[in-house]
Amino acid sequence: EVQLVESGGGLVQPGGSLRLSCAASGFTFENYAMTWVRQAPGQDLEWVSSISWNGAAAYYPESTKGRFTITRNNAKSTLYLQMDHLKSEDTAVYYCAKDILYGLGYPADYDDLGQGTQVTVSS
Repeated sequence: EVQLVESGGGLVQPGGSLRLSCAASGFTFENYAMTWVRQAPGQDLEWVSSISWNGAAAYYPESTKGRFTITRNNAKSTLYLQMDHLKSEDTAVYYCAKDILYGLGYPADYDDLGQGTQVTVSS
């Protein structure tokens, strides 16, 4: 059974930083591309970032490019999202998701999602 457990969310002021983690189990993490998505209240899921199965390539939409950094530690089966220069519009529940086997990371093609972690950016 695929399990994805996000952590690291919280309340942060505009301009601040947070680092999200996603502990993966139930599948061979090192063989899969991985993705972060988010959902603000009343909104659809929004793609945040993706990373290739080997960590060699990462992709971002314009809304997060230059501020967010996705990384992975395959030895620890853990995905990360470093978020800097946070804005109020980044407020959302953040989910990590399993992408495709030996995927390059783009376009995002994910299936299983974790339970999410809340990120609130407010002064």
